[in-house]
Amino acid sequence: MEITRWMKIEEIVRRYPETIPVFDRYGVACLDCCAAEFDDVEHGAKVHGIDADQLVQDLNACLVGRA
Repeated sequence: MEITRWMKIEEIVRRYPETIPVFDRYGVACLDCCAAEFDDVEHGAKVHGIDADQLVQDLNACLVGRA
């Protein structure tokens, strides 16, 4: 499965815990807050002033080779 900009942050972290360092690197520290349950990647990127496309690309890159 590929991560998309419309996926909820909480869902991504739950399914793919290896993405946590990527979120941390971008300063998306809302992983423990209730917003992660409702916010998708695109909204989280916008709130944090980062490029959603680049974030999605980096999130997917960390899944390469995952069984």
